[in-house]
Amino acid sequence: MSVTVILGAQWGDEGKGKVVDYLAERADFVIRFQGGSNAGHTVVNEHGEFKLHLLPSGVFNPSCTCMLGAGTVVDPGGLLSEIDELTQRGIALPRFLISNRAHVVLPYHRIFDRVEDEERGQFRVETTGRGIGPAYTDKYARVGIRMGDLLRPDILAAKLNVVARRHNRVLVAVYGVEPFDEAQLLRSCLTWGERLKPFICDTFPIVRDAVQDGKDIILEGQLSAMKDIDWGSYPYVTSSSPTAGGAAIGAGIPPRAIDRIIGVAKAYSTQVGTGPMPAELDGPVADRLRRLGGEFGATTGRPRRVGWFDSVVTRYLADLNGFTHLVVTKLDLFDDLDEIPLCYAYDLRGQELQDVPDEVDHAECQPRYKILPGWKTSTHQARRIADLPVNARRYLDTIAELTGVPVLAAGVGPEREAIALP
Repeated sequence: MSVTVILGAQWGDEGKGKVVDYLAERADFVIRFQGGSNAGHTVVNEHGEFKLHLLPSGVFNPSCTCMLGAGTVVDPGGLLSEIDELTQRGIALPRFLISNRAHVVLPYHRIFDRVEDEERGQFRVETTGRGIGPAYTDKYARVGIRMGDLLRPDILAAKLNVVARRHNRVLVAVYGVEPFDEAQLLRSCLTWGERLKPFICDTFPIVRDAVQDGKDIILEGQLSAMKDIDWGSYPYVTSSSPTAGGAAIGAGIPPRAIDRIIGVAKAYSTQVGTGPMPAELDGPVADRLRRLGGEFGATTGRPRRVGWFDSVVTRYLADLNGFTHLVVTKLDLFDDLDEIPLCYAYDLRGQELQDVPDEVDHAECQPRYKILPGWKTSTHQARRIADLPVNARRYLDTIAELTGVPVLAAGVGPEREAIALP
């Protein structure tokens, strides 16, 4: 038995989809435990390239059960489009389940996402506009619609009547936005419910039995704890908890059942949206990494901010989540560099910091770098860490030393098999 949590070890977009896709070949369950369609996991395998937003990255293993846990928020229309795209590309959906406790992202959530982010001014988060934050707001305000409600027309109509009147008043009076059509919304929800009915169920007994039966389970996180609502760079965060603790809650698994927590980090750093990023780069090197790494959001297409590896951030997330291992992706992008800076500490007004401060001070931190030699040769064919050039192994060893976490594997290309293992 193995319950493995896959988490971001930077600011998100680290290549978690590749890692989950690789591990899912031998998994019995892959469970998305939080978030929605506001971030994408890119998977490249023998079937082609796929950008998954809601479907777990285990959907390419026909013997794997894939699940959206209670901690997720689900855009039904977007989910159905993903399922249809897989079908059109000849991929048969494996056993797929959606927790009846997961919340629904509705069209008015996307409206609120846009107008509320504009209202934040200098603290604007630059959200994806997918309605994720407002859906979680409704969840915690106890006026949310849950996936199970889509199967109960009378209850759905009564709940929508309450929340529709409330939200329409705010949209019209505060934001000057046209009200949405409650009757049309109800019809859409019933249509979605009819199509998704085969997948919606109480997932708790299924997950409980899987844990008790010793099944191999992967809990797939979205984004990273640097975007966590409590522990991230608030307010430049998401509205859920992409942490190991959040994994247990969102999937419905007792924390003591988790025995492996893998942090995924790129060989460099990226971030979408606003928030502190001390080791951020600009200029030709940044442009090169962005171009070679395809650093454009899988959901929005926006160019990602890029920077050198920030071991202060990854060490913070390792301590917060209890990483047992690291996987370092996109190591091959450094194959032709003469030297590679690696941030080992911060300078804050002349004081060296080894820990991530609050977001105000974090924005003022300057990076202190170790300069490591490059390896000037291709790593793309390496399938064992021992096959990597000496300086590439030295780079991974330095990351392990600075973060306190052993490196389990290194990605050396976008393909599923392009990974160097022990």
